[in-house]
Amino acid sequence: MSNTEKRGFHRVRNMLSCRQVLNLLTMLGFMLNYALRVNLTIAIVDMVVPTATNTTASGNNTLTGNLTDTSSLASSNININNTSTDGVEVLEERFNWDEYQTNFVLGSFFWGYVLTELPGGRLAELIGGVRVFGHSMLWASLLTLVTPLAAHLNYVALIVVRVALGFMLGATWPAIHPVAAVWIPPMDRSKFMSNMMASSLGAAITMPVCGYLISVAGWASVFYLTGGIGLLWSLCWFSFVYETPATHPRISAEERREIEEAIGTSTSKKRPSYVPWSDLLCSPAVWAIIVTHGLSVFGFFTVINQLPTFMSKMLHFDIKKNGLFSSLPYLGKYVMAVASSYLADHLRHKGTLSTTATRKLFTSFALVTPGLLMTAQVFLGMDPTWSVTLFTLALFAHGAVTAGYLGNGLDIAPNFSGTIFGMANSLSSFGGFLSTWMVGVLTFHNQTFHQWQIVFSILAATYISAAVVFVVLGTGELQAWNNPPERKKIGDVAQEEGMPLKTEK
Repeated sequence: MSNTEKRGFHRVRNMLSCRQVLNLLTMLGFMLNYALRVNLTIAIVDMVVPTATNTTASGNNTLTGNLTDTSSLASSNININNTSTDGVEVLEERFNWDEYQTNFVLGSFFWGYVLTELPGGRLAELIGGVRVFGHSMLWASLLTLVTPLAAHLNYVALIVVRVALGFMLGATWPAIHPVAAVWIPPMDRSKFMSNMMASSLGAAITMPVCGYLISVAGWASVFYLTGGIGLLWSLCWFSFVYETPATHPRISAEERREIEEAIGTSTSKKRPSYVPWSDLLCSPAVWAIIVTHGLSVFGFFTVINQLPTFMSKMLHFDIKKNGLFSSLPYLGKYVMAVASSYLADHLRHKGTLSTTATRKLFTSFALVTPGLLMTAQVFLGMDPTWSVTLFTLALFAHGAVTAGYLGNGLDIAPNFSGTIFGMANSLSSFGGFLSTWMVGVLTFHNQTFHQWQIVFSILAATYISAAVVFVVLGTGELQAWNNPPERKKIGDVAQEEGMPLKTEK
C-alpha cells in the first residue's frame, strides 16, 4: 500500500470515533440478536401443517408426551408444494405439530437462555463484555445456520438447537452493561442503552423480510440469511471493538481522556474480584430492577412470540401480510427507545430532573401505557385495524424502558451492572417460557378470541404491576457497595502476620 493510500485509509478510519464505532456495531449486534431469535416465530407459521390437516393432535397429548414420542414425530413430516410469487414450485417439508408442540419449540429457546444470564454478566465483568458479547453472537449465528437441518432430522433435534441458541444469546444482554460501564460517560448511557432496543428494529426488518423469503424460497431460507449476516457482523466486531479505551490501538488521546475523566471512579479500573452478595441481595434498588424487568419482559415476550400466530389464526393474514404487520410494533418501539433516551439524557444534563425521577417517570410511561392498551385489546382485538394499531402503540410506548429501568443498573452499581442485569434477565427468561406455555394451554384446540382475551387481560395486569414496583422501590443513586474493599490475599496476610514474629537473639 502506497503512502497516499495509507493516508486515505487513515482519513476514512478517523471519520468515526471509537465510541461511534462501538455504538454502530452494538446497534447492529442487537438487531441481529433478535433476528436470530424471532426468525422462528414467523417461519413456524409456514413450517407447521395447517390445523385442519393436523392428524397427530389429540386431546390426551401432554408436553412430556409430545417431546418424548420421537418416533412418531420424526415420521409426521409432510412434503407440500407451494407456489412462490414467481410461479416457481417450492417443495417444502412441513411438520405435523399441534399447538402444544409448536409452543414447546418456541419456548425451548428460554431453557438455554436462562442458564447463561447471571454467569454471562459476571463473566463479562471479569474478562470483558466485548469478548463475551462477540463470542455469544458468533456461536448463535452458527447454530442458526444448522437450524433447518435439525428440523428435518427430528423434532427433538430442533429443540436441542434452540436450547443451545438460547444458551449463547443468554449472555449477550448482561454482557453489554460492563461494556457501557467502561466506554460510556454516565450522562450518555441512556442513549447507549437505546442501542439495545435496536433489537426491535431488527425484528421490524426481519418480520417482513422473512415473510417475503418464505413466499419465494421456503422457510429454511430465513435461517440461512440471518445466520450468514451474523457471521459477517462477528468478524467486524472482533476487528474494530476493544475492551477498554486504554487498550484500543486507534483511539485518540482526547477521546480517551474525555471518557476516563467522565467516568471517574464510579467504574473501577481494576475489576472487583468478588461480588458483595449480601449488600446486593438486600438492596431494594436491585430488586426494583429485577422484578420490574421480569414482569415487563413477560409481557413483551408474549407479544413478540405470539403476535404472528394471533394474526394468522384470528385475523387471517397471509404470510407476507403477517410479516409486514407483525413488524410495525417493533419499528415503533425502536423509534420511542431512541427519542426517549435522548430526551432523558437531555433532562439530566440540564438538571431538570434527577436520575431517580427520570428513571421512574420513563418507566411508568413505558409500562402503564401498554397495560392500558392491552385492556383495550380485550374489547377491540378482533378488528384488524384496531388490533394492529393497539399492538403498535403498546410496543411503541414500551420502548421508553431504555430511558427508564433498563440502564438503571449502571446508575446504582456500574461495577456490577452485568451481574444485576443477569439476575434480572434470568427471571425474565422464566417469564418467556411461561408466556409460551400459557398461550399454548389457553389455545390448545381452542383458537378462539375469547381465549386471546384472557391472554390480553393477563398482559395488562402484568405491565401495570411492573410500573408500581419500580416507582415504589427504584432509585438512581450510586450505591455504597459499588466499590467494595479488596480482600487480602492469603500470602499478604501471612506476610503481615509473620513480621512481628521476628525475635532478636
